[in-house]
Amino acid sequence: MQTRAASADGFQDDGADTVWIEQDPFIDRIPRWVAMLGLFVAIVGLWQVVTALDIVSPIVLPSPAETWADILFVGNNLLTGGHMLDALITTSLTVLYGFAIAVALGFSLGVLVGETKFGERAVMPYLVAIDTMPKVAFAPLFIAWLGFGISSKVALAAFIATFPVVVSTAAGLYAVSENERFLFKSMGASRLQTLVRLKLPIGLPYFFTGLKIASVGVMAGAITGEFLGGGEGFGALIRISASQLNTPRVFSLIIYLSFLGLALYLTVVWLQARLIFWNKTDKIGGIA
Repeated sequence: MQTRAASADGFQDDGADTVWIEQDPFIDRIPRWVAMLGLFVAIVGLWQVVTALDIVSPIVLPSPAETWADILFVGNNLLTGGHMLDALITTSLTVLYGFAIAVALGFSLGVLVGETKFGERAVMPYLVAIDTMPKVAFAPLFIAWLGFGISSKVALAAFIATFPVVVSTAAGLYAVSENERFLFKSMGASRLQTLVRLKLPIGLPYFFTGLKIASVGVMAGAITGEFLGGGEGFGALIRISASQLNTPRVFSLIIYLSFLGLALYLTVVWLQARLIFWNKTDKIGGIA
C-alpha cells in the first residue's frame, strides 16, 4: 500500500525527501518467531482434530500425543547410547561422506564446464542427460557394484547431490562481466590468476547456493540407499517400522532425520555468512 500527502496545490511538502511511503501488509509485519509458532500450532491443532474425529485411521496417521511419546522414546534411546544411536551415526557418516564427495566432484566439474569450451560443449550435455534420469533407479546398480555396506549409500547420496554444485559453480564463473575480464587481461593476469582472484570470489555466492541445494539432496540419497540397500542406518529403521505398521516410530525417526538435514543446511548457511562477508544479504537461504 502506498500513500501520498496532499495540500492546497495538489501535494504537501512535509520536508521529507520521499513523498511516497510504502507500507508492508500486516502479515509481513508479523515477527518471524510469532509466524512460525502460529503456523506450528495451527498444523498440530488440525492434526489433532483429524485424529480425534477418526477422519484418518490411526494406523495411517497417529495422534500428536502418540508421536510425541515416541519422539521422547527415540530421544532417550539416543541419549543412553542404544541401537538407534549407532543407526544415527551410520546415517550421519553416509550424509557427510556423500556431501564431501559431491562438493569436491561438483566443484571440479563446474570449473571444467565454466572455464573451458570442452566442458561446456562436450561434458555438460552428458551431465544434463544423467541428471534427467531417475536417480533412484541407480540404487540397485550401486548396490551391485559396491555391495550392501555404507559405500553404496554414499555413492547414491553423492550422485544425487553433485549436479546442483556443478550448475551453481559454472553459473558463478559465467557471472563475471566482460569488463572485469578485460581489466585482468590488461593487467597481465594469467588464466589461473583470473580464475582464482576474480571468477571464484565473484562465483562464491552461486557456489553456496548449490551447496544448500546439495545439503538437502544428499539426505534424500542417503535415506533412499538405506531403504533399498538395507544397512544399519535410520532409513533401515524406518523401513522396519513401516513394515510393522508402527507409524509413530516412522514419524519420530523422520523428525530426527530432519534435524540432521537442518543441521547440515545451517552449517552451509553459517559458512556462507563467514566466508562471503562482502556479499551483504539480509536473508541467506531464507533462514539466516
